[in-house]
Amino acid sequence: MSSLQIPSPVVPPSGGSAVRAPAEALRVAIIGNPNTGKTTLFNALTGLRQRVGNFAGVTVERVEGTFKGPDGRKIVVLDLPGSYSLSAGSPDEQIALEVLLGRDKDRWRPDVVLVVVDSVHLERNLFLASQVIELGVPVVLALNQFDVAEAQGIRIDVPELIHEVGVPIVPTVASRGEGVEPLKRALVLAATLPAPVRPFALPAEVDVALEPIIRCLVADGFSPSAAGMESLRLLGLPGTDLHLAHVDGLAAAIDASCVALRVAGYQANRFESEVRYAWISLVTSRTVTRRHNAARSTSDRIDAFAMHRVFGPLIFLALMVVVFQSVFSWAKPVQDTIAAGIASLGALVGALMPVGDLRSLIEDGLFAGVGSVLVFLPQIAILFAFIGLLEHSGYMARAAYLMDRVMRRVGLHGKSFIPMLSGYACAVPGIMATRTIEDPKDRLATIMVVPLMSCSARLPVYTLLIGAFVPPVAVFAGVTLQGVTMLIMYLLGTVVALGVAAIFKRTLLKGPVRPMILELPPYRMPSVRSLLVSVAQRCQLFLRRAGTVILSLSIVLWALATYPRTAPDTLLSPAQQQETQLAHSVLGRIGHGIEPLVRPLGYDWKIAVSIAASFAAREVFVSTMGTIYGVGDTSGGDKALQTRLVQERNAVTGKLVYSPLIAIGLMVFYVFALMCMSTVAVTVRETGGGRVGWSWAALQFAYMLVLAYGAAWIVYAGGRALGFGG
Repeated sequence: MSSLQIPSPVVPPSGGSAVRAPAEALRVAIIGNPNTGKTTLFNALTGLRQRVGNFAGVTVERVEGTFKGPDGRKIVVLDLPGSYSLSAGSPDEQIALEVLLGRDKDRWRPDVVLVVVDSVHLERNLFLASQVIELGVPVVLALNQFDVAEAQGIRIDVPELIHEVGVPIVPTVASRGEGVEPLKRALVLAATLPAPVRPFALPAEVDVALEPIIRCLVADGFSPSAAGMESLRLLGLPGTDLHLAHVDGLAAAIDASCVALRVAGYQANRFESEVRYAWISLVTSRTVTRRHNAARSTSDRIDAFAMHRVFGPLIFLALMVVVFQSVFSWAKPVQDTIAAGIASLGALVGALMPVGDLRSLIEDGLFAGVGSVLVFLPQIAILFAFIGLLEHSGYMARAAYLMDRVMRRVGLHGKSFIPMLSGYACAVPGIMATRTIEDPKDRLATIMVVPLMSCSARLPVYTLLIGAFVPPVAVFAGVTLQGVTMLIMYLLGTVVALGVAAIFKRTLLKGPVRPMILELPPYRMPSVRSLLVSVAQRCQLFLRRAGTVILSLSIVLWALATYPRTAPDTLLSPAQQQETQLAHSVLGRIGHGIEPLVRPLGYDWKIAVSIAASFAAREVFVSTMGTIYGVGDTSGGDKALQTRLVQERNAVTGKLVYSPLIAIGLMVFYVFALMCMSTVAVTVRETGGGRVGWSWAALQFAYMLVLAYGAAWIVYAGGRALGFGG
């Protein structure tokens, strides 16, 4: 693209609101259709200056970032969920609408709205833009992926488009950071302009017909402009929108307006889409020209293989093999470096302190507990990087399409597979991603099975046990048995999730299978910066968890494993003294108390304690094992812990505590068990909250625990029956 200049903004016609004085910090909300590059542009604007949380009262992820404007002012940017329109057909769209209308009491109303549109699909994207323009807030359009449009022979007359739409428009290529600086200037400029007005006129009889709805909304505090947009939106809804249920007389006003429109010869439920697309068609006919090219696009040529009925699933499976093999092979050097650094730092700190409980706490509690989890950070980063790469490149939507046939057999459709794929990273955003599923029963069924997808929190458990008990034997083409075992754990969770979904859809959540409508974005080279920002955010969340939940539990577990102190017996070896101390500590007594529950699975009391502690968060299993086996031992890192597990013997029988069979059973237990309080909380709120939400969360927790225990028992008992030993 040769140049990305800001065309002179067109001042809207008279009738717009008064010029807004700039606030001390300019507040910008960014919104756009999915696959427009909205998040990439948000990352290009804000970089690492972001905070990730949730909208108050719901679990829709809220990402807020900042950057310094051209005038030196701080600009705060809120990344709203991707939306095809403001119809509020999904919870994501509902959140976006309430923020833009200023009706979210816990969030500020933006001073400027940045609408990101895809230059290649301008017609479809202008529908949302036209709705936002009518809200009475200054608007800037980012004409993103401008280079792709030019490459496909699409020429957009930007000055003419500005004239037609009535707001500042900036061409951008977010993946390369082009147009970002002009966009920043446009945002500052837009804040000083009058808010735009509806860029098209309605027939006089329609204006009259909409008056009852507009009067009700204005009486409830809407601006006349926003009330006009809402009046069109409400015509297409089967009933009053939830966030407007309190407005007196609104339902009757909608009925009266629909009757008046029918008398005037219009279909009320189709009127908004017809009038907006008629305007969009007129605008694009004046501003967009296309050079016809019979050659297939690059995306079409790739899809000939990637979407093939036979080759497509094989390619997807091959990608998964590469992902999980890389988790072992690529991360190993960095892991070893981190482990060595933690061990050296622990030894250095310990050497500076006198022998005693404080030194034991630092070495055995903090470094052995938290350090045993931190060494898995490189593997988690690689997993998130691969997931981000698949998503940003456009392949994730293809994976959902490929899985649609499988999903339909269990009563869902391919759209449910996207939240399930997100569950590979974390169940919390995976459950949040179900907000794009329109059917309530499909959405609920998906929520109930997303936690069965092996998330990154399970990765430390898998890696610890696979590294200790599965030999790195080459299987084929550089793929080792360790990588294959990891893939099997992930596939096991996925296959069982589909089976459980089928049970739910045939019993409690029975309903028809709806057709899947899914946009396949063109393949594009992911933005390295955006990918790095996304991975850095997830790693920060992991480190924050390690510095809070895992750190706190490590201190508590160290104290439970250390007290009460037993008198040293000189006749015993150091290892035997440590075993005696653990057995008589509070932790040992608790472990021995719950050991009968897990003995049928082949586990001892130390594993029982580690499992019980990890119900707060799965990663705590590794830190608990590190704390238990780190008491009286200053060595650190995953290698040291793996060695301890391999060599651990029962103090009474002298037999090895762990075996490959027990390790596999333990991994299978973690595949199915719901050990994450954050996931439970998200399920409660996403399924309605209150008694209903807790009922679904309790059912989810219970069936997964029964599934975990039963599967682990089958592995252990079946393995022993086949002669593999225990």
